[in-house]
Amino acid sequence: MAPPIRTALLGFGLSGRVFHGPLIAHDPAFSLDVIVTGNPERAASARRLHPTAEVVGTAAEALARDLDLVVIGTPPGSHFSLAEAAIDRGLAVVVDKPFVPTGREAEALIASARAAGTALTVYQNRRWDADFLTLRQLIEAGELGQVHTFESRFERWKPEGLRSWKGDTALAAGGGILADLGSHLIDQALQLFGPVRTVHGETTRHAGTGEADDDAFVSLLHESGVRSRLSANLISAVPSPRFRVLGSAAGYVKWGLDSQERALGEGVSPGDPQYGVEPEEAWGTLGTPEGTRPVPAVRGAYPEFYRLLGEALTGGGPLPVDPEESLAVIRVIEEVHRQNRAAREH
Repeated sequence: MAPPIRTALLGFGLSGRVFHGPLIAHDPAFSLDVIVTGNPERAASARRLHPTAEVVGTAAEALARDLDLVVIGTPPGSHFSLAEAAIDRGLAVVVDKPFVPTGREAEALIASARAAGTALTVYQNRRWDADFLTLRQLIEAGELGQVHTFESRFERWKPEGLRSWKGDTALAAGGGILADLGSHLIDQALQLFGPVRTVHGETTRHAGTGEADDDAFVSLLHESGVRSRLSANLISAVPSPRFRVLGSAAGYVKWGLDSQERALGEGVSPGDPQYGVEPEEAWGTLGTPEGTRPVPAVRGAYPEFYRLLGEALTGGGPLPVDPEESLAVIRVIEEVHRQNRAAREH
């Protein structure tokens, strides 16, 4: 067996604590050697949850260790410099979504990784949501016929607005809900229906001050002819469907969010037999005016990201997420922000 992939996790907020730490620790292909956080409470939490990892206060301390992989779970404004520093040391890099704030930075990192011969990927974990995997299976099986319209939403009820840095960070540094939840929605749409021909977007902020949006709508016309309508906001006291997909043969509606974030946050192990399993009452519905039927949910599979990454780093397999695909997501976000700046100026 190959030795474990020595890994440093930069950041131990929600991203590091919930989305990366448990998955890295669970996968035998990896060892979680170093965790970086300058917050004393988070440092104590990191030591409790990962007692074999060394906890340090700065990225420079972590990068001075013998490592193979750096996972960046810090706010997006720091992603470029941290990833660049890791690539300069010849290390493989995982960057949390939305990758980096600008397309120019994404292009530079991709070029740097290619020149250095190092692996660079982006943590687009929502590709392994149970509902997304189920919908992809339905589409590939032809159950919907030709898809005409794809509606996808992350709508929540948090009228106080975005928390911490997400609400205080400027758009140019990756703040706001479009860069946060919107990057998942856009990535999923591109994965299902391919490149886009036209983009229209609207963003606003309802709570607090500053420019970071907490309400975003994006309409994409894909080159395939499918229209995606994507929404992310924090003002949905009454929820809408997570997915509503209309095709020439049938429609599909799914309510509620994937369970994996909640499970990981509650300390459920990714190896638990019930991890990622959606209860029957959470299944989506496929149907026509003549009748409907529930669609059993494919099991959610966030651990698949690290399984694929382990294979890529040890055996030369494909990366779980091609960074060029995340660059395409950033291009859509930049276009929406450009349109909104132009609208304000008029």
